[in-house]
Formats: sequence, structure tokens, C-alpha cells
Amino acid sequence: MKETLTTLPQYVLPHHTLSQLMSKLTHCENKRWKNLFIKQIIRHYGVDMSEALEPNIDAYASFNEFFTRQLKPEARPIANEPGAIVSPADGVVSQAGKIMDGDIFQAKGKSFTATQLLGGDDERAEAFKDGSFATIYLSPRDYHRLHMPLTGTLKEMIHIPGRLFSVNAATTNSVPGLFARNERVAAIFDTEAGPMALVLVGAIFVSSVETVWHGVVTPPTIEKVRTWHYETDAPQLNIGEEMGRFNMGSTIIVLFGRDKADWQADFTADSPVKLGQLIGKTLG
Repeated sequence: MKETLTTLPQYVLPHHTLSQLMSKLTHCENKRWKNLFIKQIIRHYGVDMSEALEPNIDAYASFNEFFTRQLKPEARPIANEPGAIVSPADGVVSQAGKIMDGDIFQAKGKSFTATQLLGGDDERAEAFKDGSFATIYLSPRDYHRLHMPLTGTLKEMIHIPGRLFSVNAATTNSVPGLFARNERVAAIFDTEAGPMALVLVGAIFVSSVETVWHGVVTPPTIEKVRTWHYETDAPQLNIGEEMGRFNMGSTIIVLFGRDKADWQADFTADSPVKLGQLIGKTLG
């Protein structure tokens, strides 16, 4: 009940307007303001700047540059054993498991369908019927670039409109179909394990989502689904290679088809993960 009451005000908040305001603040290049903001986040969340490629906060032109900072190459080794599936991000596992009858488990009896998550296209979702999913939440302390869990060739990108509810634990437990309601960007790749979907879910105060092959996808805010197909000269990205980033934090969801991925025994809800960590193996 407490979580529900805490979440209720979010239904009436002007999500996109607030995110636009946050975007202006996080891109502000006033040195005094951005340094104060950066110091507060480092102190409050315990950000480990020794891992950053550039540990000096004065080197960042804006808070957003700090938030999407690069790490030292050795800070996140990529698991390289045969068939490895690696974590695409730093964060905490929200949920991981099987897609049951098309449903993806969210929390506390709540779920959403793969069709809803991927923009309402049944044919697109069919590739993931009875497959596997993993949902990883990135907190403000985490590294906010997203990387490939498995080598793949991009086939399709979908920008799906929606709200921008928070994606913290309280909201995830309270808002039905949360990840299929928020604005999001889905990228579908061909891999050695068949189709793989990476769904970058926006959230309140997430000013934008971008990919390495397209740049900023959102904003603009949209009213209808936008789709890009990559039939020729499709980008190929190797396991561990950067594929996108959140400008402010959110959630990434990974989907595989039936009998194509097997998660590690310790890859379970509420477990912390690091980019490049072994989280599963491909099957067949």
C-alpha cells in the first residue's frame, strides 16, 4: 500500500515536460552549477571515480558528460568463454527468467507481453515466444553506457511512444505493465542464438536515449511508433561493444527466443551485475 500511495502522484505529473527541464539542467555548462551537481551525486550514491577514464570532474563540460562518462578499458573485463552472454550494463537485476505464454514478469503479480513491449507487432514478438528475458535497472551511481551481450547484426530499431514513470523498485512493484507503458527504444539483432532484442526503457528525468549507429533517438517525443529497417550495410557490433546510452538512468531489457539462452544460476532478481559479467550461455 505504501508503494502504491507513493507512486500515485506520478500518474498526473507532466513526465515529458519534467524530462525536458532536466535535460536543460544536465546539459548546462555553468562550471559552478555542474560541479556542485556532480559532487552531490558522487557523495550521495558513492560513485567510484577511480574507474572513470577521466576522474577529474572539471574535465566534464556538463553534468550529462559526467553521467555518461567512459570507464577505463580494464575496469570492465568482458567474459570471453565459448557461448558467453554478458551483462549489457552495470546495475541490479530486476527480474530474469522465461517468457511464459508471451508474458514477461515484472513484479508482484504484474506482467506485460512481448508484443506490448515491442510496439504492438505480433510478428515481431513471435520470435521471442516462450523465450528468455532479463531486466536490469541502472541506478544513478552506475555506468550509463550500454553494451552488447552477444555479437549481433542490427536488423530493426523501433521507437515506441509512452509515459515516463520512474523505474525504481517502488514504481515497478506498483504500476501495471510499467516497461510496456514507458517510452522506449527497441533494437533487434541477429545473433548466433537467433534474434536478440535490446529494449532501452526511458523513465522520468531521462532526457534522452541514443544509439551508436543512429545518435539521439529520443527526443523528439512522438505519438506513433517509428521503425527503421537495416537490410543493407547493417551495423554489426561485437560482444562487449558499446551500443547505446541513457542520458540519465533507466532500465534495459534483453530478450532471446525459445531454448536459445540459459541464465546463470546466480543471475536472479535483486542481484548486482557489472558490464561484461557472464550472465548466461547460448544454447544449441
